[in-house]
Amino acid sequence: MEPRVLESAGPTGSTSHTVGASHEFRGLRSTEHRFTVPLDHAAAGSGASGSQEAESITVFAREYVSTAHSAEAAAELPWLLFLQGGPGGRGNRLTSLGGWSKAAAQDFRILMLDQRGTGLSAPIDRSTLARRGDAAAQARYLEHFRADSIVADAELIRGALGSPAWSIFGQSYGGFCALTYLSFAPEGIREVLITGGLAPLSAPADDVYRATFQRVETRNAEYFGWYPEDRHTVERIAQHLRSNPTVLPDGSPLTVERFQMVGSFLGGNTRINGLHYLLEDAFSTADDGGMLSDVFLEQVQGLVSRRANPLYALVHESIYGQGSATEWAAWRVLAEYPQFSPDAAPLLLTGEMVYPWYFEQDPALLPLREVADLLAQKADWQPLYSLEQLAANTVPAAAAVYADDIYVDRELSLATAAAVRGLQAWETSDFHHDGIADDGEAIFGRLLGMVRSAQD
Repeated sequence: MEPRVLESAGPTGSTSHTVGASHEFRGLRSTEHRFTVPLDHAAAGSGASGSQEAESITVFAREYVSTAHSAEAAAELPWLLFLQGGPGGRGNRLTSLGGWSKAAAQDFRILMLDQRGTGLSAPIDRSTLARRGDAAAQARYLEHFRADSIVADAELIRGALGSPAWSIFGQSYGGFCALTYLSFAPEGIREVLITGGLAPLSAPADDVYRATFQRVETRNAEYFGWYPEDRHTVERIAQHLRSNPTVLPDGSPLTVERFQMVGSFLGGNTRINGLHYLLEDAFSTADDGGMLSDVFLEQVQGLVSRRANPLYALVHESIYGQGSATEWAAWRVLAEYPQFSPDAAPLLLTGEMVYPWYFEQDPALLPLREVADLLAQKADWQPLYSLEQLAANTVPAAAAVYADDIYVDRELSLATAAAVRGLQAWETSDFHHDGIADDGEAIFGRLLGMVRSAQD
């Protein structure tokens, strides 16, 4: 299939839309789409001139439909835009329809967006950033990779597809983006579904981490209650790392604080038990002098390296930045929780927090330390939400709030739900942050039913 190039006009000018390859397999039909959008939407909208303001980037998305619909029938289905978690996470690469996507594909064309800076959408890593110039130039570039720019991309894409107001499904950080969408472009949305992603609208990053450190501590206790034998294994690993300099297969150090990052397993019901399988691989049963096994080290490297998504480490705290600097909030707040120190006994595993030492111990992040510091000190971030618009919201919206979520705090989420007019919050303790991987079909169906009932 030859690519088809289409042109459409949007609020920031002409947009190029290329329709690429289409494939059918395992009950789904996928089609590639590429869109040319401004790097700086605000400058493009104001007609400003200059090299950076005029720059465009390519944003990639993949359309998924069920082969139960003919191509002709599928073309008449409404669009559902899926916004992935992150920041820095590319859209899911589906190999079949299942869970929430199976449910959604009954009534929608799913548009799986690679948010700018991820996947095939102007991807950011240590090599591509280096081409932007010095650290200051790189920081200026990265200012255009937050939720406000992602939403502006989505509106141009919606126009290029010729879609009326469409439905949005936001998971985790995708839910943050959905709230930004409701704030600044509600006319583009028919309805909003959010899972584990009700962002604090005005709370500083410090408050976010105070809440999540407490939930991570509780989750540690729950895990070691299930697997008490793993407490001994964790202490043995920590003691080994304190006494024996250890490197991962990529040659970077495995320190105690990096080992604590395997606590990422604690954030979900579908993977928490995998932590036990990781820990049982730590020491070989052979007479190897108590050395950590290659199998264990290979797995840990995949968990603690940000080589595949450095954007996450670079802009993670900026998603809470609105009018003030975050100043390495998680690192500062950590001082209030000495039980998470790498020297603490018993040792606790951590969540998704980002610390300055990431940029000293991870080879993929070493060249990015200076730009990370500049972003941490940036104080003039633009607002990501309009409290006034959200208070007057008329778009049907529903959100799953997971009571024990260690990444998006329950109390902060419920405060946000109360601030968005008409948003229906479904609070549940049956799921954790990965709920849509646990029973996505049921969760999607329930949320869709909630917003549709509000429209009746």
